Amino acid sequence: MKFSGQILKMTTQNAKPIQYYLNLSADLINMNQLFGKRLKLKHIGFECVNCGGDEKIYRMGFCKRCFFESPYASETIIRPELSTAHLGVGERDLEVEQSIQLAPHIVYLAYTGDVKVGVTRRTQIPTRWIDQGATFALPIAETDNRYEAGMIEVAMKEHLADKTNWRKMLEDDFEDDLDLADFREKVKEFFPENFKNFYSREHEMMRLDYPYEAPEKIVSVNLDKSPEFEGILCGIKGQYLSFEGGNFINVRAHEGYVVELEI
Repeated sequence: MKFSGQILKMTTQNAKPIQYYLNLSADLINMNQLFGKRLKLKHIGFECVNCGGDEKIYRMGFCKRCFFESPYASETIIRPELSTAHLGVGERDLEVEQSIQLAPHIVYLAYTGDVKVGVTRRTQIPTRWIDQGATFALPIAETDNRYEAGMIEVAMKEHLADKTNWRKMLEDDFEDDLDLADFREKVKEFFPENFKNFYSREHEMMRLDYPYEAPEKIVSVNLDKSPEFEGILCGIKGQYLSFEGGNFINVRAHEGYVVELEI
């Protein structure tokens, strides 16, 4: 069976275990059904997720021009504290930025090999946590817009990591008695004074169940360096496909790549 098309990040369904679907242009492929099967991938081109051009992908699925021009790749995507839509000030496209930034946001704690802090729109829970490969996650604040959430995250980053160590996440090592509620109580004192009213104890900790077992070694496979790859699919965690022998492909890192997939 053969497919071809542009890679987008996998669509997920929070179940036990989590169900994964590979987006390959017009095809949506249930990856859980392919465990134990040999997959062959061949990188044959690029397709920018914004303009559709056959340009080398620069970052986040965008060609270089779109990365620096599209509102969907603006700096506030990475650094929410820079958001200005709540002031009526646009960075690249105010209407688009308002649709993203002027929505309820969650500041959360997640365990991805270490406890980290993060920000996402409320509508992206639990998708955001699944994409990061979080074993546990717990909201600690709910804000009215992206700027407010970003300011809380900036304060939290002085005490907690804000990025996922992908190797530690894939090592899948954690304490059974880990309780993020304890961390939530401890970090309350680090909230900026003007943002303490957003602190929340209302949410319960969520545990996520991945179709995955950690291998003895972890090797990253990049389609730029290895444009043809084949292996037996063993599991998935976050946006990483796990293959026999400890080889991993980060699907999110290959957004905008055009591939041929043979099963």
